[in-house]
Amino acid sequence: MAATSTDRPSNLGEPRAAGWRSRPVKQEVRANVAKSIAAGRPVVDGMVGYDDTVLPALENALLAGHDIIFLGERGQAKTRLMRSLVSLLDEWLPIVAGSEILDDPYHPVSRYARDLVETRGDDCPVEWVGREQRFGEKLATPDTSIADLIGEVDPVKVAEGRYLADELTLHYGLVPRTNRGIFSINELPDLAERIQVGLLNVLEERDVQVRGYKIRLPLDVMLVASANPEDYTSRGRIITPLKDRFGAQIRTHYPLDAEVEEEVIRQEAQLPGVDDVKVDVPPYMAAIVANISQLARQSPQVNQRSGVSVRLGVANYETLVAAATRRGLRLGESEAVPRVTDLTALLSSTAGKVELDSLDDGEEDIVGRLTRQALLSVFREAVEPSELARAVAELDDGSAIEVGDDLPASAYVEALRQHPGLRAPVGRLAGSESAVALAAATELVLEGLHLSKRLNKYPSGRGASYRARRSDGR
Repeated sequence: MAATSTDRPSNLGEPRAAGWRSRPVKQEVRANVAKSIAAGRPVVDGMVGYDDTVLPALENALLAGHDIIFLGERGQAKTRLMRSLVSLLDEWLPIVAGSEILDDPYHPVSRYARDLVETRGDDCPVEWVGREQRFGEKLATPDTSIADLIGEVDPVKVAEGRYLADELTLHYGLVPRTNRGIFSINELPDLAERIQVGLLNVLEERDVQVRGYKIRLPLDVMLVASANPEDYTSRGRIITPLKDRFGAQIRTHYPLDAEVEEEVIRQEAQLPGVDDVKVDVPPYMAAIVANISQLARQSPQVNQRSGVSVRLGVANYETLVAAATRRGLRLGESEAVPRVTDLTALLSSTAGKVELDSLDDGEEDIVGRLTRQALLSVFREAVEPSELARAVAELDDGSAIEVGDDLPASAYVEALRQHPGLRAPVGRLAGSESAVALAAATELVLEGLHLSKRLNKYPSGRGASYRARRSDGR
């Protein structure tokens, strides 16, 4: 029965007269998943790069009515996947008014709801809860207790005069409070093994039992969890009986190519901006950031067991924009485009997100090497080689081109005027006549020629100069 925020039955008799029927949460999710698939819509939004891998497995698991565990390294959107499942619940759901565990008016579970329905009948008051209220989440930590998840005696209720054996003295934990909804556990292996045992009944018998009480609460809960593969052995493990009770184990992964990585980065980056400076990130600079992450996942000097999170690319992209903004503010330019010289700022956003296996090279050396490899790869794809010969020849007279973080965009426009051979490749790369865009493109072409061993680079202060290589190749 459809219900809006202004038109909802207020007692049990009204939905019953309208023909409303309650259904288990997994049937509800299954029906909504089926509608999305039939309509050609994704079951969850915002998942980039999972269309042919994770999402089909997720759809199968939801249609099968399985509890799910997402297995993958850090930064693979496991938490987002779990939180996105809330969109598969109905928009509104009726509960017995005042129920702490979202009791079904047709099949009340708690003592409070049973008494109220029995006493009031069709006049029993009904409340409507939105889908967000039916989603519960817990980050598994070693200090998590059974009381947190399942429940415990509430001493305040006992002090009010109730008998200790009275079911109404219970304080329900997170799992019962997510009755008729979806409960997620992040980093499941971090949960102590003795606490994991408390979830066995939830997954199989679909109930919880609170110590000291002869009660059994038949809950209707869909359980989803996340885990890192390394957590099975390093910080803890998922006990075998619990793993056996999950119907589906879905393996997540990092973006499979740089294009998908870049799409994820642009989607996730938080760029509040500065009113005084407008920053435009050209495609080739975003591609460099994405390629750094891709190369880091292939580098033997980076610990691949710990993974290279997508957050690396996101943080690097945000840092790149921040560096360009900072330069624009310093130079008084209202527009800014990230340059190659801004890539040195990525050391601070990269250092804490990769674990190194190499003891010979420091973080700065490894990050610098990855950056140069990424830049050279993007340069070779973005610049036509036939356009570069004239640019190199013009520098054979011993002249040099200066670049630097403290140089305004106008200095690069003047350099292009003095070296017209650079104009064609730079203009094509910039895609506009904007001075800031030409400055950024000029730096990429010059650095690409240097990394291709066609120009020499001489660092100086906060910048560098590029000159032709000598006849002896030096």
